Amino acid sequence: MLPCTFRRLALVACLSAIGSAASAQQVSYINPGLATNAEGSAFSGAVLVGNTLYLSGVLGRGDSGEAAARGALDSIRNTLQQANMTMDDLVTVQVFAADLADYAAFNTVYRTYFTREFPARAFLGAGSLLANARFEVVGIAVRR
Repeated sequence: MLPCTFRRLALVACLSAIGSAASAQQVSYINPGLATNAEGSAFSGAVLVGNTLYLSGVLGRGDSGEAAARGALDSIRNTLQQANMTMDDLVTVQVFAADLADYAAFNTVYRTYFTREFPARAFLGAGSLLANARFEVVGIAVRR
């Protein structure tokens, strides 16, 4: 067994290496919201950290559940494309629905956006959403 001082040094070296690797990851923003812009959005459209893209919620509005789903998923796909990713890079998706009766309509459209495995997903009833949207969709993608 190593003396206590050596174990502490090894732990400090290990933690320093982990911290350096995490801080060395490149961070970039897609459709950034700037704190200095008092009239703009108080969030960025997406944040890319290394190979992981964190997507802000996008609204799906329309006369039908299908149209609203298509609008939200098109927006997600466009943001992914700006990061050189596809819908198949999504690893988790959260869907907030103003009306759970739109579940089947959302799924009918959702299935058409993927060519590989579906990401993990939650579909949650939200009661009401901003701008009378039917859906708000949030996701995380990891470049394959």
